[in-house]
Amino acid sequence: MITLPKLDSFKRQRLSALLGLSLDGSRLEGVMLRRNGALQQLQSFSVTLSLDPLTSDPELVGREIRNHLDAAGVRERHCVVGLPLKWALITHTKLPDLPEADLASFLHIEAERGFPCDAATLLLATSRCQAPSGEQHATLLGIPRNHVALLEQVLRAAQLKPVSFSLGITALQRAGTDASNGVLALAIGESHVGLQVTCGGGVAAMRALEGALEIAGGQRQLQTDLVAREVRITLGQLPAEFREAVKRIRIFGPRDLAQKLADELELRLEPMGLTVELAGSFAPGDFGAQLPPGTVASPAFGLAAGQLAGRGALFEFLPPKVTAWQQLATRYSSGKLRMTLTTAGAAALLVGGLFLFQQIQLWRLQAQWAQMQRTVQELQATQDRIRQFRAWYDTSLRGLTILKRLTEAFPEDGSVTAKSVEIRDLNTITCSGVARDNLALLNTIKKLRAVPQVADVQIGQTRGQSPAVQFTFIFHWGEGGNSAN
Repeated sequence: MITLPKLDSFKRQRLSALLGLSLDGSRLEGVMLRRNGALQQLQSFSVTLSLDPLTSDPELVGREIRNHLDAAGVRERHCVVGLPLKWALITHTKLPDLPEADLASFLHIEAERGFPCDAATLLLATSRCQAPSGEQHATLLGIPRNHVALLEQVLRAAQLKPVSFSLGITALQRAGTDASNGVLALAIGESHVGLQVTCGGGVAAMRALEGALEIAGGQRQLQTDLVAREVRITLGQLPAEFREAVKRIRIFGPRDLAQKLADELELRLEPMGLTVELAGSFAPGDFGAQLPPGTVASPAFGLAAGQLAGRGALFEFLPPKVTAWQQLATRYSSGKLRMTLTTAGAAALLVGGLFLFQQIQLWRLQAQWAQMQRTVQELQATQDRIRQFRAWYDTSLRGLTILKRLTEAFPEDGSVTAKSVEIRDLNTITCSGVARDNLALLNTIKKLRAVPQVADVQIGQTRGQSPAVQFTFIFHWGEGGNSAN
């Protein structure tokens, strides 16, 4: 059985102000209460929402609600919310004589059997009733989780923090008191009439009478004959002991509609010996605190007043806040946990062994380096000095060797003469001069290319004509040449 833990009473008592909200169709009612010894009503409002919380964007719905709250001057963030009764799925069962520890499993099985959907998709709550003979019965209620999740998003967008989700009719007629024993409560809402039977210390029956209200000419019309018929059907479905215990019918709602319904029920149900009364306001002792004079009985007021008085809701549908550790523990609460821990331990041991092997290798290499570090530093210092002074101890005389080989390439008859020679970085040579004719110049280039160290001879642009042909050529000098000496 899925159980929802009630809010801690200490946390509830710490709230000195609370906003009560009641959602019924498109109608949203709100009451702002403050407790300072007595209960003080600060603000109240009743508006019609243009957006459906279940089908519209939660951000837009939340913004609309926030606008209504600002217009009413409500600044309180903590709220208690009355959910529409038509959201609830309801089933009943008789409790067998079982230990208390086994009843939760039994109720879970009954929820799976009685509801037309998977019980895991619902937020479940239970109320138990005990007949005079000692027999126990339970009323199981389920609210779709998705509905509550969407409403939470809407309230978050409206900058509200819900402390409780419950049903408004349970705040109008509380169960578990002597005054509520044997009472059939009817709550006239926006689009339906809520029905609740309280006896035996709990709720014996609960229904939403759809079709009991119709819109005609812009006015709500109450179908009193339908309500009377459904009341008789509901009483007929109760166990005999509970049916005989019901003696009163209390009607909550707008004065005109409630009076019309009361008159009709008195005529139709008189043979059953039922007393019909209008419940237009709360009794002074309903919440253990002084109430404002003439307090109109409304679900929003009843829910907020009950929370401020430290009384938990009979049916609580606020989803429990589950921590990440609780989710992990729930997920691996069987043999999976042992397998997971074993696998994680083996993986940690393997990774730790690899790191230990790596650290041992590092320690060995560091010890070797400590032994050779001084010698290496001395060698590096010697190499640095060699690089610094190497140019002063070059015995190859490379520049002179280049000039010698270039001179040997020129003809001895003076048909090709050099005017300038530029040597860059001892490997790139540029030579300019004058040749008697192109043939003499080409012979010179040919002899130069025959030198092993000469590479990439390139003739630049030549100018003039024989006997004074001006030329420029470039070549590169490679290693391996003989000394000029």
